[in-house]
Amino acid sequence: MSRTPFHLGIALDGAGWHPAAWRLDAARPAALFDADYWLSLVVEAQAGGIDLVTIEDSFGLQTTGYGAFELRGDEVRGRLDALLLANTIAAQVPGIGVVPTVTTTHTEPFHTATGIQTLDHVSEGWAGWRVQVSGRSHEAAHVGRRVVSALDPVRAAAGTDEKQTALIRELFREAADAIEVARRLWDSWEDDAVIRDVATGRFIDRERLHYVDFEGESFSVKGPSIVPRSPQGQPLVYVLAHQKVPYELAVAQADIVGVTPHSDEHLEQILGELGDAELAVDRRVDEPLRVWGEAVVLIEETREAAAAALATLDELHGSPYASDAVILADTAENVAAQLLRWQQVGLSGVRLRPARLPLDLERITRSVVPVLHETGVLRRPQSPTTLRERLGFAPAENRYATARPETADLIESASR
Repeated sequence: MSRTPFHLGIALDGAGWHPAAWRLDAARPAALFDADYWLSLVVEAQAGGIDLVTIEDSFGLQTTGYGAFELRGDEVRGRLDALLLANTIAAQVPGIGVVPTVTTTHTEPFHTATGIQTLDHVSEGWAGWRVQVSGRSHEAAHVGRRVVSALDPVRAAAGTDEKQTALIRELFREAADAIEVARRLWDSWEDDAVIRDVATGRFIDRERLHYVDFEGESFSVKGPSIVPRSPQGQPLVYVLAHQKVPYELAVAQADIVGVTPHSDEHLEQILGELGDAELAVDRRVDEPLRVWGEAVVLIEETREAAAAALATLDELHGSPYASDAVILADTAENVAAQLLRWQQVGLSGVRLRPARLPLDLERITRSVVPVLHETGVLRRPQSPTTLRERLGFAPAENRYATARPETADLIESASR
């Protein structure tokens, strides 16, 4: 068995990823808008050895697919703002990555950049950003600055509808620009820009702040950031991708790309498509792209019991649950075995989506993680101080940093 480190993330959303999960006895639907509920989930994840948690978000109430919005009364609707919630969690649960979802389509990139940067300060270096675009027309209507035609990802992926393809490219081009702006702003203060010298009256060194001067098709940003450089310098960027254009975004700008294989053969196909994307675009990030798989997880003592539990949820919902990711309804041992197969094919981690919260989160941390530990794939650095270090990323260099002359050189120059 390969000993290459394998990393674990948990995707938190409502009462779980199955839309009927809130109706189970083990669920806590009355607590979904209570910060303590989310804190308890992250505490469980941190204690169980999970590397990071992500928090779902969007510009509209939850809905299925990209068609007309339906305000169903039998599914969870409403959520707390992911970035604000992440700051609450990060201040109280140290040593685990906290990665909120922030949509690029309707959010000013300057606000996104400074918000994630603030989270990195609050978490003392454990922040990330899950990038998401919005192709839903009802979400655009909340903001009122643009009209987004109804997006059909299937037609867009087929490449037979020029309007759909153009919309996909527009959304992801804008997302790429938003990430580029954020990365520049995160570097716009050098590490030693803040002086705090009472004797001279200098709080900052103005020479260590930099304009980013970004000009794009959708926006321009002057900079610098209003937030000093954060502990990681560059918080980690996570992009979920399913097809060519999102793959190209991930290859160009992401630290981690999440993919949704439905079989081992499909995973190999996806890795090949990511390789094609690497030939088509220039990577703007120093570190190699890490590829993580994604799966919905429902765990019981036997495979038959897991299938029955999933069937019960589907019956409550009135139809079978469908997901972009594979649904692993099985035992903890079999789920772990599938993750190890993915690791052998080439994945460096997974983001697991518990079908039922907190039930399946607890079964991941208390049953799946121990099985993985026995294989040696969950090796971690000793006492990492940041999420970058925990996941094996090098410290982020500042693109604007300039070499400071030695004191002797300064004295010599002044005497001439």
